[in-house]
Amino acid sequence: MTEHQIGELLLEFALLFALTYLLAGLLERVHIPGILGALFVGMVIHYLPLGGRLLSPPLSVPISFLAELGVLFLLFFIGLQIDLEEMKELRGDIVWLTVLNTAFPFVFGIIVMLMLGYGWILALVIGLTRMPTAEAVIVPILDEFKLIRTRVGSFIIGAGVLDDVVEVIVISVVSIWIGKKTGQMTAGITGVVAALVIFVLLSWISYRWIIPVLARWLPSRPRNLVLLSMVVMLGLGGFSEFGNLGMVVGAIVAGTLMRPTFNRMKGVGEQVTQAVRSMSYGFLGVIFFFWVGLNADIGGMVKEPVLAILLFLAAFLGKLIGVFFMVPMGKITIREAWTIGIGLNARLTTEIIVAQLLFTAGIIDIHLFTALVSASAFSTLAVPLTFVLLVRLWGKQLRIPIEESQPEGGSNVA
Repeated sequence: MTEHQIGELLLEFALLFALTYLLAGLLERVHIPGILGALFVGMVIHYLPLGGRLLSPPLSVPISFLAELGVLFLLFFIGLQIDLEEMKELRGDIVWLTVLNTAFPFVFGIIVMLMLGYGWILALVIGLTRMPTAEAVIVPILDEFKLIRTRVGSFIIGAGVLDDVVEVIVISVVSIWIGKKTGQMTAGITGVVAALVIFVLLSWISYRWIIPVLARWLPSRPRNLVLLSMVVMLGLGGFSEFGNLGMVVGAIVAGTLMRPTFNRMKGVGEQVTQAVRSMSYGFLGVIFFFWVGLNADIGGMVKEPVLAILLFLAAFLGKLIGVFFMVPMGKITIREAWTIGIGLNARLTTEIIVAQLLFTAGIIDIHLFTALVSASAFSTLAVPLTFVLLVRLWGKQLRIPIEESQPEGGSNVA
């Protein structure tokens, strides 16, 4: 980028943050998290000449990189809020929830594609895209409403993290299938499995030995703890992304592994926690939400309404139905089911990545590509707003600590 282009980008960032700041003030007055202001600003700018410039090289390169850093910081901060000992109490329920909230969207997605005359293989691939959750979109709202360390927050984050494994499988399957169709077969699954084994081993070694040793290497000061956090976050995030596991996994694991160190440092840990939160929600997270909004083409819904709506409903209703199966099982209440079901419907990245891969390879046409992107964009708009409304409506009833068990029969209380 030239100096002139850098100057333009800085001025455009200033405009972005100014609009977000003003809109956030209005949103906060009606008790909606201000960070969603960046999402709405991005959606509006998408249809202006400025949006086209920001989505095209060379300006799109630094913005997308900063947006990826925003994901890292947001999820690293979320990882700092996760207590593994508390999560253990719900681990069986989280596995059940993940199975149910991915199986139904998968089946519904296949049915929609077969009903519209598409072949079985493409139906299976599109069905896979109905399964994952983009927890990066919803977890900042959980944190804003102090729901991270509650049953609802643990279910959404836990199932969302397990969904990331689904995302890896989806992209791997699609990449292998495209390789076969285009004659460029790759050994994707072997590499992913190897990377996963190495990542787990590296995380365990870091938790047991590397992080404790490095934490004592420098005096216990905020700047030193920030530096160590960046090493762990960028290291694990970079490795998981490089190994096709997705940096989301690396970022959350990094925060979780660093939490004991933050706890041991007490006051210093609290200061750095607030610093990470400020950076996440005041800078990089804003750019991430803006980038999501900028890429959301709501106009595509008007051009391809039927297929886009069916694909959206396949995922939306599938996840809700899957979550509601947990109610008669006595795992969650009806209020929790609605909130968790809506929260797990947050999506964006995986289906757009898969759609782009299939479209570039010439396997799907512009009609299906537009419908996939439009369904994803509609989710980006509808899910955060609906989730916020539910939390505002049932906030007190949803703030149930993880360790607090449901009273007998409580799962059916509305």
